[in-house]
Amino acid sequence: MSETTHVKQQSTAAFYGQAVLSFGVALGAVALGIFFLDADAWVRAFLAVGVLYLVTSCFTLAKIVRDRQEEGRIVSRVDQARLEKILAEHDPFQKI
Repeated sequence: MSETTHVKQQSTAAFYGQAVLSFGVALGAVALGIFFLDADAWVRAFLAVGVLYLVTSCFTLAKIVRDRQEEGRIVSRVDQARLEKILAEHDPFQKI
């Protein structure tokens, strides 16, 4: 029976920091752009709510994609274990 090791890929602290910083800068730039926009308050409020909705939707989508990927990995590992068990128990010289 072959054993495989599953290595979980980890992000580095620098990559994590860059992602957080990039998100903060982008969100701050959009917020400043909306705040200083030469438009009525209701237009700026509408844009702000739209940006907030977009950001929360992105977080939700990223979480769902990650969860589906992890679920697929678990199902694949269970199927692989079942296949290895069947192959280990199979005797090709056994008469039917």
